Amino acid sequence: MHFYRPPGPIRAMSFDLDDTLYDNAEVILTTVSKTHQALQQWHPSLADLTVSDYESARDQVAEQEPETIHDVTLWREKAVSLVMQQAGLSAEQCRQGIGHVMSVFARWRSAVTMPSLTHQTLRYLSQRIPLVAITNGNADPEKMGIAGYFRFMLRAGPDGRAKPAADMYQLTAQRLQLPPSDILHIGDDLTTDVAGAIRSGFQACWINPGDRDLMSATDARLLPHLEISRLDSLMSLL
Repeated sequence: MHFYRPPGPIRAMSFDLDDTLYDNAEVILTTVSKTHQALQQWHPSLADLTVSDYESARDQVAEQEPETIHDVTLWREKAVSLVMQQAGLSAEQCRQGIGHVMSVFARWRSAVTMPSLTHQTLRYLSQRIPLVAITNGNADPEKMGIAGYFRFMLRAGPDGRAKPAADMYQLTAQRLQLPPSDILHIGDDLTTDVAGAIRSGFQACWINPGDRDLMSATDARLLPHLEISRLDSLMSLL
């Protein structure tokens, strides 16, 4: 554990999900593969659809509707709809196809094997202070078996702009009825989690399991209050 700023009182903690509480790399690879297979298999006109074709549709949606990027689920739905429309599917075929493809996505997106250390740490912390989940993604804490540790969860899109925007940080402080400076946010991303939290008045903890060097990290914007390599290090703060 390394401290870079003087710590203040910690009366609550907020957590990023992906790559903070669990390793998300394999889950994403599997989810993308299974979802693309489902898309190709939905209709013969989509059989030769490539990942690049889908990514082009995704970029087109982002260009035409830039606010959509704050809600990654809606963004995916719109991109799937666009490739189906471009393939000549009817409105009803698109509606049913989107529902099918997104159900496949949802099933695999939260198929996480949660580390026992994560359960141990969250259980210990939640018995002492309020915990909140703040995510730009669309993993489901309920399906992952960790929802019970959190007072509430905020998701980019329905609950505001994606981190590092201040929306979800501010909403967290409002709902907890605490000063932002009394909340420690924990995340793996130096921009969305660390810089976003600091600029919103929170304390920030960077979890760095990959042994990166903060001083040479090109994505470092602001110093966190502390850096940890293991989630259970947080238990020593309370």
